Amino acid sequence: MHYLLFYDLVDDYVERRRTLRAAHLTHARPYVERGELVLGGALTEPVDTAVLLFRGDGPAVAERFAAADPYVQQGLVRGWRVRPWITVAGAQAATPLSPDDAST
Repeated sequence: MHYLLFYDLVDDYVERRRTLRAAHLTHARPYVERGELVLGGALTEPVDTAVLLFRGDGPAVAERFAAADPYVQQGLVRGWRVRPWITVAGAQAATPLSPDDAST
């Protein structure tokens, strides 16, 4: 199953992240290596939200990531939430549907 981790970013996030970026990426590396963190990044225009895509059996992996993330711990994130995402299309869909499934 896929889970989206949403970060609500502080207004001066772009300036403040410079000193914490290496620690944040170091924190992310083992999640990437285990295949739990699939994609992540900030939305632009404006840079007010970041979205990270996790794969796992439940939301706990994304919740653990956020709780220990230097961006969260150092106040670059005003709030965060995890939402389950039922992916059905694409090469990495967790629940792929065929055209025959369109009526379900």
